[in-house]
Amino acid sequence: MATITEHRERAHNLMFVSNRLPFTIKEGDGIIQQELSNGDLVTALAGLVKSSNIRWLGAPGIRVRDKEEEKRVSDKLKETNATAVFLDDTLAHEYYNIFSNSILWPILHYQSKVDFDEKAWGSYQRVNEIFADNIAAEVSDGNLVWIHDYHLMLVPKMLRARLKQKGKDCKIGFTLHAPFPAQEFWRNLKVQGELVAGVLAGDVVGLHTDEYKRNFIKSCASVLGARTDVASHINYDGHQTFVDTFTLGIDPQKFNDSMQDVRVLERIDELEKIYQGVNVILGVDRLDHTKRLLQKLQGYECFFDAHPEFIGKVTLIQVLLPSAREDGDDYEELETEINELTVEINKKYATPNWYPLINMHHKITFIDLTALMCVSNVCFMASRRGGMNLVASEYVACQENRHGVLVLSELSGAVSFTNAGSITFHPSKMNEVSEAIYTAIMMGEGEKEERYNYLRCYVTSHTSARYGREFINSLSHRAQISN
Repeated sequence: MATITEHRERAHNLMFVSNRLPFTIKEGDGIIQQELSNGDLVTALAGLVKSSNIRWLGAPGIRVRDKEEEKRVSDKLKETNATAVFLDDTLAHEYYNIFSNSILWPILHYQSKVDFDEKAWGSYQRVNEIFADNIAAEVSDGNLVWIHDYHLMLVPKMLRARLKQKGKDCKIGFTLHAPFPAQEFWRNLKVQGELVAGVLAGDVVGLHTDEYKRNFIKSCASVLGARTDVASHINYDGHQTFVDTFTLGIDPQKFNDSMQDVRVLERIDELEKIYQGVNVILGVDRLDHTKRLLQKLQGYECFFDAHPEFIGKVTLIQVLLPSAREDGDDYEELETEINELTVEINKKYATPNWYPLINMHHKITFIDLTALMCVSNVCFMASRRGGMNLVASEYVACQENRHGVLVLSELSGAVSFTNAGSITFHPSKMNEVSEAIYTAIMMGEGEKEERYNYLRCYVTSHTSARYGREFINSLSHRAQISN
């Protein structure tokens, strides 16, 4: 029987596995440089990234020319307890761009019209095998392994088999940072059984909302015939898996500190002068079909049609962040349609001194993002489905003085924790979108403050630190049970 001290030590021997490492590797003048990345997952788990007790494994995000350069990159990453997984360019493209992002991602977000690609599926399997091989070689008996997201859904099962062959006992956790869809959408993918079984080989599986948890459990029962009669526990193939909701948060202190930054304060002052007397609505989305960006702008146009008295008094600043899924004609077409609609709306309503819509499709600095969140009166999101939904929490963290209003699609994952504090609408109903914007702008200060206080309490208590701690504790608990 392991001692309490041994359990604590085991909890700190954690390997964090994701498709991409949380570090950006760059080469300049023959020198390999490394810096913290700025992706959603890294942002959410910034506290864990900085921990010296955690090892990292994933692709380095840089193309290497030969074995010598591969060794140089690997040596550099060892400085931060990271191990790189190197993939052939063609294999990486088929696994990442075609299967993960063009097939699996849309289906997870309730888009059913997706063409299956056998070759890409084979590449997805092969990459998951490579990850499992690397993890099994790196971990020691008793370590904890936390695997992240839809790119690596087969890894838990593959890893368990490899660990058994090596005589290692490691607890395996898996978190899906995307939605898990209802069965009628999920079954459109013919390899759903392999993917669900891959995830189910983990000891702890984390989803972001209760809805996604229910959907996953139902799929395990209907697709695999797994036993689901014990709450939050699934029994399949002689193995029991604990499945629960772990809601991802942010680090509010990061935004509190940023709002004290002189550069942020100067930018806030600039924006307040530019938009004096104007209600600023802020949208922050990645360029992605799941965000329903065209419908969002159409709903905004409907708002002016229904309430022309606000012409000249409301501006939507829509930040379109570049997405890793932008490769492909369909994304170029989406961007073109958004630009055309932006021109149309501005042509229809703009005055010599005012634009109703400002479309920003580029990376934005944290300084500018914080300032925009501070000065805006409304945060407006119309996504059909979502996983982490960090923008809603980030907006709340920046609104202590203004008490801005969240206007959200009722289908977004964020509604699971913002419902009592936000205005919601169905993203396909333009009149609901219009009226939600109107309600937010017309809301009295007392109601805004009451709603904000509810949201603020949630955001400050459900932080990224708490999220990481709860998942790791759950995984550690499974290790204690087995010993």
